[in-house]
Amino acid sequence: MIKKILVANRGEIAVRIIRSCREMDILTVAVYSDADRKALHVLYADEAMHIGPSPSVESYLNIENIIRAARLSGADAIHPGYGFLSENPDFSARCQEEGIVFIGPPPRAISMMGDKITARKTMMDAGVPVVPGAGGKITSEDEAISIIGEIGLPVMIKASAGGGGKGMRLVTRNKEITAALRAARSEAKSAFGDDAVFIEKYIESPHHIEYQILADNHGQVIHLFERECSVQRRHQKIIEETPSPILTPQRRRQMGEAAVAAARAVDYRGAGTIEFIVDKDLNYYFLEMNTRLQVEHPITERVVGVDLVKEQIHIANGKPLNFAQEDLKQQGHAIECRVYAEDPDNNFMPAPGTVTHIDIPYGVGVRVDGSIYEGFDVPLFYDPLIAKLIVWGKDRNEALERSRRALKEFKITGVKNNLRFLERILHAKGFIGGDYTTHFIEEHKDFLMREEPCEDHCEDIVMITAFMEYLRKIRKASPREMSTLKNNWKDYNRVRNVLKL
Repeated sequence: MIKKILVANRGEIAVRIIRSCREMDILTVAVYSDADRKALHVLYADEAMHIGPSPSVESYLNIENIIRAARLSGADAIHPGYGFLSENPDFSARCQEEGIVFIGPPPRAISMMGDKITARKTMMDAGVPVVPGAGGKITSEDEAISIIGEIGLPVMIKASAGGGGKGMRLVTRNKEITAALRAARSEAKSAFGDDAVFIEKYIESPHHIEYQILADNHGQVIHLFERECSVQRRHQKIIEETPSPILTPQRRRQMGEAAVAAARAVDYRGAGTIEFIVDKDLNYYFLEMNTRLQVEHPITERVVGVDLVKEQIHIANGKPLNFAQEDLKQQGHAIECRVYAEDPDNNFMPAPGTVTHIDIPYGVGVRVDGSIYEGFDVPLFYDPLIAKLIVWGKDRNEALERSRRALKEFKITGVKNNLRFLERILHAKGFIGGDYTTHFIEEHKDFLMREEPCEDHCEDIVMITAFMEYLRKIRKASPREMSTLKNNWKDYNRVRNVLKL
C-alpha cells in the first residue's frame, strides 16, 4: 500500500492532491524550484525537496531530479498532477524501473494517445467517430493540397504531438495552404520537437465536450459524465460547466459509451479524459485523450460526488472501483472559472507580480482551489493559473447566480487578473443561453472587452474627489473654519485609510 506520495507538480493542483492525501493519512512530499521556495504547496506538504533552478526544464521537467527527490525522501509513489511530466511516457516508464508507483496510466497508453495520428487510427479501429481527414501525417505540400481537395475547405492543420493550440492553423482558402502548413510544422517542431502534422475537416460552430473516465486494473471502465469546455481563449479553456447545456439524454449516453470504448481501446488505467468536438447538429467526433487529471476535474467531483484524486490512488494501489456505471448520476449543476494572473486587455499576457491582498468568496456551494496568499510572488516561469472558483447549484440558473456572486466577492490585488473578465462572461447573453461555441469570446468581444466600470471602487473615487476639495478649502481656512470643516467630514477617517495617509 502507498504510504508516501511525492507530488511532481506545483501550484493549486499540488495543494489539491496533498489535501486528499491528508484525508487518506498518506504522507506527502512537495518539490520546488528556486522560484517556488515560498510557494503554498511547499508550505503545506509534510516534506519538501528542492529540484533545481526556476526554468521548468531544469526543475519540474527534470526527470532525474524528481526521481532523486523521490528516492531521498522515501516516497513510494509519484503523482504527476497535470502539465509538466504528467503525459510523458518516459517518466511513467522510469518510475516503473525505479520501483516507484506512477499514479497514472502505463507508458504504452500515454504514448498511443500522445500522438494524435496514432490516437486517431486507434479510435477508428474501435468504432469511435473521428473528424473526417487524413489518416496519417502529411509528408508534402502536394499531399496536403490533394487531401484538402478531397475533404473540402475549411480544414485544420494540426501538430501530431501537439496540444494547447500550438501547431494548429485554420485554412479557409487554397492560397493559405502553403503558409499554414509551414507555420504549423515550424511551431510544432519548436514546441514539441516533432514537426509531423495532419489535416482534419474544420467543424464550424463547434462545442468542446469532454468525458471523465476511470479505469481500474480489474477490467472495469466507467465514465463520470461530461464537461462543457467551449469558453476558450487561444484554445485554452477558462470556464467549464457540467452538465453540458446542449446535450440530450440520448446523446449524453451515446457519448459516454464512446468514451468508455476509447479508454478500453488503449487498455487504459487510472483517470483520464476523452475529448470530443460536437457540431451544431450534435454529431460528435473524437478529438484527443488527456491521459491525466484535468484542470476542470472539480466540477465533476461536485456533481457526481467522487473524489477523483482518491480514486486515482485507490487504482494505483490495485483496488477495484467500488461503484459501477449505474451507480453514478449527475446531481445539480457546477461551473468552474479559472483565475489567471494575466491581462485581458493585453491579449491575455501573463502578469507576474506580488499579491498584496486577497478576498476569497465563501458560502453554500462555493469552493476555491488556489495556490496564492498575501505576499506571494507569482513567478513568470510557469502557467499563470493561480486559482479556480468552483460553484454548485441545484440547477444551472442557481449555479450561474451563485458564480456571479462569488466572482464579485473574489478580490486579488497586486497582480493583474481576469476576475472581472470572468464576471462579464457570466453576464453575457450568449453564455446565459447555454448554446455557446468555442468562438464565444471572439463573438462577444465588444461586450467582454468593454472598458471596466468603476464598480467596487466607484464610491471610493467619489470620496477621494471630495477629499481633495476638502484639502483645497482648509488651506485657505481660518482655525475656526478648519475645525468646522473637519467636523462636517463624516468619512474623514475612511478616506485617510483609502489614501493610506
